[in-house]
Amino acid sequence: MVIISKALFITEKPSVAAEFAKALKINGKKMNGYIESDKAVVTWCVGHLVTMSYPEKYDEKLKKWSLNTLPFLPEVYKYEVIEGVRKQFDIVKSQLVREDIDRIYVCTDSGREGEYIYRLVDAMSGKPNKQKIRVWIDSQTEAEIIRGVKEAKDLSEYDNLAEAAYLRAKEDYLMGINFSRLLSLVYGKVVSNYLGKNYIVIAVGRVMSCVLGMVVQREREVREFTVTPFYKIIGGFNVEEGSNYEGEWRAVEGSKYFESPMLYNEGGFKTKETAEKLIGELRESSMDGNETKGNAYVETITKKKENKNAPLLFNLAEIQNECSKKFKINPEQTLGHIQALYEKKMLTYPRTDARVLSTAIAKEIDSNIKKLTRLNGNTEIKNIAQHIIEKKWYTNIIKTKYVDDSKVTDHYAIIPTGEGLQNYSALKETPKKIYNLVLRRFLAIFYPPAVYSKVSVVTKIDTERFFTSDKVCTELGYLEVLKPFNDSNDREGTDMKFLSFLKKGQSVKLEDLVVKEGKTSPPKRFTTGSIIIAMENAGKLIEDEELREHIKGSGIGTSATRSGILTKLEKIGYIKSNNKTQVVMPALLGEIIYDVVKNSIPTLLNPELTASWEKGLTMVTQSEIAGTIYMDKLENYIVKNIDRVLQLKNGLRLKSKFDAASGFYENSKAKV
Repeated sequence: MVIISKALFITEKPSVAAEFAKALKINGKKMNGYIESDKAVVTWCVGHLVTMSYPEKYDEKLKKWSLNTLPFLPEVYKYEVIEGVRKQFDIVKSQLVREDIDRIYVCTDSGREGEYIYRLVDAMSGKPNKQKIRVWIDSQTEAEIIRGVKEAKDLSEYDNLAEAAYLRAKEDYLMGINFSRLLSLVYGKVVSNYLGKNYIVIAVGRVMSCVLGMVVQREREVREFTVTPFYKIIGGFNVEEGSNYEGEWRAVEGSKYFESPMLYNEGGFKTKETAEKLIGELRESSMDGNETKGNAYVETITKKKENKNAPLLFNLAEIQNECSKKFKINPEQTLGHIQALYEKKMLTYPRTDARVLSTAIAKEIDSNIKKLTRLNGNTEIKNIAQHIIEKKWYTNIIKTKYVDDSKVTDHYAIIPTGEGLQNYSALKETPKKIYNLVLRRFLAIFYPPAVYSKVSVVTKIDTERFFTSDKVCTELGYLEVLKPFNDSNDREGTDMKFLSFLKKGQSVKLEDLVVKEGKTSPPKRFTTGSIIIAMENAGKLIEDEELREHIKGSGIGTSATRSGILTKLEKIGYIKSNNKTQVVMPALLGEIIYDVVKNSIPTLLNPELTASWEKGLTMVTQSEIAGTIYMDKLENYIVKNIDRVLQLKNGLRLKSKFDAASGFYENSKAKV
């Protein structure tokens, strides 16, 4: 009997399987858990089908938590099928081992986690000896699926990515099991007694503990902050009738107060009295009639034009931050909406760290823009897209900062595909807003820069200088596209145009000098969006978008996992977030756990160290270090810290720290 060979396509979700079957014209019969035609079979996972086994599967004695069984470091790791999805696993396995299947197309999500999902299923199915080909796509459009299958590479080319995926899972598993058991056994009773609970498990994780540390540390900085007043001097000057301007005094070189200990900073004094004394001196000086002294005059005037380009495209962290600020939704909700838009073929792959395009996609980007000219339900977007096409502004995009292959790893930035537009009108309010946000950010990069006219004036009285600047947007450029979502204070006009007509050396009349009190501001609490940005930048909340891109290295967690970490911390009661403001704060339990970790394994709270683990996984993926080296370092870290904690014996000393934290919480059950 002749067996007709077939191809097997394995996707991560049933909805994706349907898209593959449609794109590849596999018009087969829908069976239980798969689709089959005379030439191919399409089946699917439902997320993870296989997981790592708990310690008791290695030895029943390990079910009981005991310090005597730590560290737990298996030589060979055990895996098992997740009971709730065993039926689908059996279906997938049965397809993998079929005699008539001679080649397997791996179509799980194109990333580390998607790779891990398939590799576990493959291993649990006995690693069938068949040709295995990896399909890597950036969107679920028909053209992209066809391209992905056509250009699919041998699965072995992704072995390093798979190794990094296994290492990440082992790392989270080992740190979670060893450190959670260790700290629960050593400090659990102390914490439970303090809170009046029967038993509390101290949950610890490589990324989770670090993020908890960021939230608690920021909260304590806010609490400990002392408002400090300082006193600025504002001068009012007159050029002619109706032409008044203000200047802010600064103690620059040449000032009698330059580097004076009486200063709070260059622009303000520590006391109001000192500021008023200088005002008195300047007023007296301006009235003494001496032509070389006391007259206010323009010392310098600088005029220049500034061009400002559109911001870089969205990666997942950036759009999660924007949605937190603009729409007051948390990162997990944002990811859910973007994932749904991806599955509707409207957006490219969401779990990306890149904010630029690849050269390959940039060469064909006019196709995306042309499709957007057919978007019904948003005339403004249609017109913007049409304008870009007519002006051919897309032709030079490949030479700009928006295209950089060195900054694209797994996927390029999140952009509209130009497809799935029939779904636009039916979108609910929030996903439609998010889609429009991505649309505008994408289209803005093709527009010319915004042009500003900037005038800087230094007005001098005696030895003291007052600084004035005015910035006017003379050409909107890309701001035409971002206007509805633009938060900046870009102005289209001003009543200060007369400043540009001032001349160096020109006398001006001193109208007034006043003291203005300023106050130092406490650090801002994290929001659900800003903490994602801080995680991406290894614990640093960098407000400036361009600076973020320049210094970006390996972050804490990945684009695929960061929102889930926040959700988990909130679920276990370590942090809480405000639905209206999205501000994140610690809960009392979280502060107590933080103090336990800080006084036992403080390195778990170090963002740079946590980011270095992630960088190590990237190095494994890129063949820069061997996985065995990474694993050795991980096991040594666990052993060293277990030994350290067992020698500390500092449980009782923690009570004073718990007391300090509990004072900030109402209805605290802490014992006094």
